[in-house]
Amino acid sequence: MIKKIFALSFLTLLIACSKPVSTPDEERNEMPPIFPDYVNCTIPPNIAPLNFKLTTPYEEAFVIFTAGTETLEVKAKKGQFTLPASSWKKMLEQHTGKDISVRVLAKTDGKWIGYQPFTLSVVPEPVDPYIAYRLIEPGYELWSQMGLYQRHVESYKQTPIMENKLTDGNCMNCHSFCMQDPDKMLFHMRGSIACTMLLDGEKVEKLNTKTEQTMSPLVYPSWHPSGRFVAFSVNDTKQAFHMNDPNRIEVYDFKSDVVVYDTEKHEIITSRLLYGSDVYETFPTFSPDGKTLYFCSAEYVSGMPIAFDEVHYSLCSVRFDPENRRFGTEVDTLYNARTEGRSVSFPRVSPDGRYLMYTLADYGGFSIWHKDADLYILNLANGTHYPLESANTEDVESYHSWSSNSRWVVFSSRRIDGLYTRPHFAYINDEGQAEKPFLLPQQEVDFYHRFMYSYNIPEFIKGKVKDHRRTFAQKAWDDKGIDLTFGGAQ
Repeated sequence: MIKKIFALSFLTLLIACSKPVSTPDEERNEMPPIFPDYVNCTIPPNIAPLNFKLTTPYEEAFVIFTAGTETLEVKAKKGQFTLPASSWKKMLEQHTGKDISVRVLAKTDGKWIGYQPFTLSVVPEPVDPYIAYRLIEPGYELWSQMGLYQRHVESYKQTPIMENKLTDGNCMNCHSFCMQDPDKMLFHMRGSIACTMLLDGEKVEKLNTKTEQTMSPLVYPSWHPSGRFVAFSVNDTKQAFHMNDPNRIEVYDFKSDVVVYDTEKHEIITSRLLYGSDVYETFPTFSPDGKTLYFCSAEYVSGMPIAFDEVHYSLCSVRFDPENRRFGTEVDTLYNARTEGRSVSFPRVSPDGRYLMYTLADYGGFSIWHKDADLYILNLANGTHYPLESANTEDVESYHSWSSNSRWVVFSSRRIDGLYTRPHFAYINDEGQAEKPFLLPQQEVDFYHRFMYSYNIPEFIKGKVKDHRRTFAQKAWDDKGIDLTFGGAQ
């Protein structure tokens, strides 16, 4: 009965608007010029409506979705196609694992033009229902409003996790979740109330992470799957600007090490293989079984920042024994920057343990401003490396996060205008390659042209983070915090 009503509603829309679009005056052998570019994308069965617009002038326009024997027709209004949320949801649910044909028709100079239809492939595997990210103006050294937010990807609703208007306008960064768990996360706050906030269920801890033995507070995090440990880098990081270079900015390390924080003992431990002045170690990440710690490592380069383009990071790993808190005695090199000539950053392992995704750039470790930065995959079963060709563009692709089912990645890209990072989703198929990605949908298509903030560190989460803003703020201001101790280098 529901299916009949659904089909009847489609038919009613079609009849109401069928006359001007049933017989176009001209058929064009080209895809419709639309924004966002959803042409021939692969999508999950639980994504918000993909509203879009034609980027060329028109008098009237329609889009026709055909799924099986059912048809949905939508007329362009206020410069865009706004898809009915309930009809869109039913269409995806009833055609999961199938293709939906999309045909756009536009009236120009009194004539109807029919564009070639394109396909939306609806795969069975859903995407995690939320992503978390930081919104920040790309002001390099200065900012005003900043916050951590979460977006329900099945709708358009965004809610705050934490905003700096509650904490003296400070910087906050490096949010991280344990196995996409919204109830187990951490983030850093910098400035006059510098600390790390760790959320575990309803418990919130304020951590003072700088010790006498470490060069800085804890920086880039990665949770151990057990939730007991978190790997971090510690960095002496600097920033510089180019006068004449496609890459506007350089962020680089004078020094960096990798350490592991024990959340039960409030203690930092490390290995001499990860901790020393002759090598830069950074961007740690644990394997899903918790027995391997991956990280990036570069040989020390003198003459910084002039020699900024001589720094090349290899992809490395070391064994980790969580029961005994012991590190392995040897480092394995999985991508050798000395022989390969490029530089690795942001390694992340899929939850099923099959693939390690990383960003590869010509040099350096802070690839989010490098136009040559692309996404690559290491197949951990056979050791092969390859680019995610369908996901990469001539502009920046950098930070990325896996969904809990290992079939989707969300990554930041500057492909729209070269200035702002926006989140894109890509499906990873059975061959370990990316299908054509799509932009995080917004209710208003022109949103991204007006919104002057970058989306930093998009992370998948399996549910909504509860509202702990008052607790975070109260802890930041009033709690003296827990001082971490340093357990030495093994």
